[in-house]
Amino acid sequence: MVKEVRRMVKEKRYGPALKAGIEYLREVPENHDILFIVGGIYYMQGRYTAALPYFERALSIGRYDTEVLALKAQCHRRLGQKSRADECWRDILEVDPKNAEALKMLGE
Repeated sequence: MVKEVRRMVKEKRYGPALKAGIEYLREVPENHDILFIVGGIYYMQGRYTAALPYFERALSIGRYDTEVLALKAQCHRRLGQKSRADECWRDILEVDPKNAEALKMLGE
């Protein structure tokens, strides 16, 4: 199912990918890849509030996934939650101290 959802995303079939991903998470709620994909689709749609729970669940599995942290930070930033965004950027720097995006967003 993960490969199928990825294929749909690659083909820019976001609606079916989102539906399939959410259905799959009912069966396998802790699938990091699908959590990231579903959150990412919501992010691309500008549905930042909807994306956040998926990123948070993905981070509960892989705490220092810098890709997930960056998208979560961007969601918080776009929702006007600067302190929460900064927290994510700092977490990224713990893993990758030279991460250009995190350094830029924190003004360092």
